[in-house]
Amino acid sequence: MSKSTIFKNLKNDIPASIVVFFVALPLCLGIALASGAPLFSGLIAGIVGGILVGVLSGSQVGVSGPAAGLAAIVLTAISSLGGFENFLLAVVLGGVIQMVFGFLKAGIIGYYFPSSVIKGMLTGIGIIIILKQIPHFFGYNSSQEVDFAFFQVDGDTTFSGILHAINAISVGPTIIAIIALVILLLWSTVLSNKGKIFTLIQGPLVAVGVGILYFIFTQDSTVFGISNMHLVSVPIPDSFDMFLGQFSTPNFSGITNPAIWITAFTIALVASLETLLCVEATDKLDPLKRVTPTNKELVAQGAGNIVSGLIGGLPLTQVIVRSSANIQSGGKTKMAAIIHGFLLLISVVAIPTLLNKIPLSVLASILLIVGYKLAKPSLFKEMYLLGWKQFAPFTVTVVGIVFTDLLVGIALGLSVGVVVILIKSYQNSHFLHMEDKSNGVIKVKMTLAEEVTFFNKGAILKELDSLPRDSSLELDVTKTRYLDNDIIEILEDFQEKAQNRNIFITLISERGVVENPESFIKFFTLRPKKVS
Repeated sequence: MSKSTIFKNLKNDIPASIVVFFVALPLCLGIALASGAPLFSGLIAGIVGGILVGVLSGSQVGVSGPAAGLAAIVLTAISSLGGFENFLLAVVLGGVIQMVFGFLKAGIIGYYFPSSVIKGMLTGIGIIIILKQIPHFFGYNSSQEVDFAFFQVDGDTTFSGILHAINAISVGPTIIAIIALVILLLWSTVLSNKGKIFTLIQGPLVAVGVGILYFIFTQDSTVFGISNMHLVSVPIPDSFDMFLGQFSTPNFSGITNPAIWITAFTIALVASLETLLCVEATDKLDPLKRVTPTNKELVAQGAGNIVSGLIGGLPLTQVIVRSSANIQSGGKTKMAAIIHGFLLLISVVAIPTLLNKIPLSVLASILLIVGYKLAKPSLFKEMYLLGWKQFAPFTVTVVGIVFTDLLVGIALGLSVGVVVILIKSYQNSHFLHMEDKSNGVIKVKMTLAEEVTFFNKGAILKELDSLPRDSSLELDVTKTRYLDNDIIEILEDFQEKAQNRNIFITLISERGVVENPESFIKFFTLRPKKVS
């Protein structure tokens, strides 16, 4: 990333980093609380994930930090390992194992998750965000706990928590939440098109500012005021020594404890899986269709976990909530993630008292918008029209995430996806690749087999990305009887790359020869039912 690129995109990255900062702050605190860890440990993970992982990562739009999917593992590990310091050692060792995964090229695993499951993951997380923020919106929750599971540790479920919130609405938090939501909607739909100032100053920043002013002017009111339990709660040290005292170090004397190694491997495996799924999802959301090097990402995440564990932070992953907020806010390069990390650091050092005046209901309004953008109703119609082979794993993933948790939902969706493929893929699904270098022009012929599924996704993507500039690709699908939607999406994405690399595409099918087809999706949708 050149200096010119950095400065060219700062006008996009700085506003996006501010949005990500306001999304990340309550999540860092809430995930730490849900994990049974010191609140400051969540902030440490957010700072390390933003600055260090942001620098090392190959992702331009991904944002890393503490992940809700690891909260249950952390909560169990802290008690079973005999203390937080022993757990920190497991985080450090888990980071080392992650780096080993990266060096062993294990990042390719991410290519073998079907897009229906990835889209289901994004949609399910969007619905979860909306459902979990409704109580905060009405000023009901008495804690900042972020429990993304359906069955919560306090005995409630997601839906019972919402019912409790509706029956016990707090006037002050609800009023400012509605005001903040109106500001956000007005900013994104009307004001953003009225002038450059409304693009530079983001709606979430204005909403938070209004929320702070509301709290200050109504704090003496028993009806319209907001109690401290409904505000952000950042630790406030009385001195620099007390600030340094919030950091913890691992207990390296426990390195021979098998239980610590088992926890370390569990953290490395789950964190790597969540990161790879997030990378796949963010690459799809990226308007510029950039491809993140997954092995480099595992190394970056491993380095982040090592540093986070060494100074008392929670384990981290690339996180879809923060990453999608970054993309939706116009973030263009990794500078948005890095700046958000510095904002977290500056805020906890310089202005913790001001941060503690931010109403949680305002942050809930911001997250409601993020959740809606991830789970738009139109996506359900789009997936339904793609056919049952896409709609079934998509729906199962969404339902599984909403009614269980993130990893269980993904596992259920992937299982259904595998069953669908096994039903359809009754013959070999390999493809052939030949090159002809005559006349000084590289001509590549790729013949797809009868059955091409998402299992072939990584291999086909690798072949297409390896095509040289100024070459010619002849794609033969005359023998193809089943072409998975994932492969069609790869071809659709490659079409944009081909134009930038001056690669000429010829499509050969039963319907004839098409040169530089405008849309692979339209072509295969209109094609006879042999290819679905």
